[in-house]
Amino acid sequence: MMTAVRLPFILQQTVPFIALFVGMTVLIALNRRRELVIARAAGISVWQFMTPFVIGAFLVGLATMLALNPIAAWGQRQAETIEADLRGDPSYRNTLSIPWLRQSNGKDDIIIGAKAVLDNGTTLMNVVFIHFDSQGNITLRQDAQSAKLEDGYWLLNNVVERSPGEIPAHKSTTQVRTNLKQDFVSERLAQPETIAFYDLSNRIAIAKSFGISTKALETQFHSLLSQPFLLVAMTLIAATVSLKFSRFNQSRSVILGGILSGFVLYVVTVLVKAFGSSGVVPPFVATWIPVIVALAFGATILLHQEDG
Repeated sequence: MMTAVRLPFILQQTVPFIALFVGMTVLIALNRRRELVIARAAGISVWQFMTPFVIGAFLVGLATMLALNPIAAWGQRQAETIEADLRGDPSYRNTLSIPWLRQSNGKDDIIIGAKAVLDNGTTLMNVVFIHFDSQGNITLRQDAQSAKLEDGYWLLNNVVERSPGEIPAHKSTTQVRTNLKQDFVSERLAQPETIAFYDLSNRIAIAKSFGISTKALETQFHSLLSQPFLLVAMTLIAATVSLKFSRFNQSRSVILGGILSGFVLYVVTVLVKAFGSSGVVPPFVATWIPVIVALAFGATILLHQEDG
């Protein structure tokens, strides 16, 4: 079930490779039938017969951004719900990072960690509350099956409380006062992949109003916004390899080089995107520079092949 709901997200991640392989397959097929040779003999330039491919790639990128992404974000949210149920099973091993929150009410500080986040961050599963006094000493640890953020307090269910030097106490429910607001927690714990493109701008504005870092959200927004241009870059890479194969009868290693070039471009975009999400690189630079460089690289090679 989890795999099924994540299929749209997986498809979204593979769209650049689909554009690369489809472009290479179609152009090589046209070359083998000498249709592109005839087109060039008729005076049609490489830019003219590449225009439909570029427009098609751009439209597919728009569809990915506007239609596929909201479905993928919904699937990711459903997958998180399923994961939360699995994490209630002792046989399930958690390999993901645990989200942490910190709250202070003047008397003590509380650090909150959870293995799963649901309902936009207002419900935590397999949660731990660690209480500190003003000197930084641990005064209480609460382990709960779940915690739901209500108006002014956390409602913990199936709780085990441990204090230094005391026997652990079991409680069915308990409340922990908090000054955290639901909107703040939702923005603090939200995963960018679970937010649809249409909602990202609003979520970024809300996060900024709370003083929360928006690097990850901004990187996700610009990554989706650059998707059509990334597919165009993949198409240009496919064209450079396929056209050279037709003209100079290059070996299959040239096609493999095109595949590797597309793979390297994808890896670089993912790597730099991670830098943007962590704040090492500005989000705009992290998402747009690799795409712009790839576009310029592909266009330069096509110009060289066209004009010599």
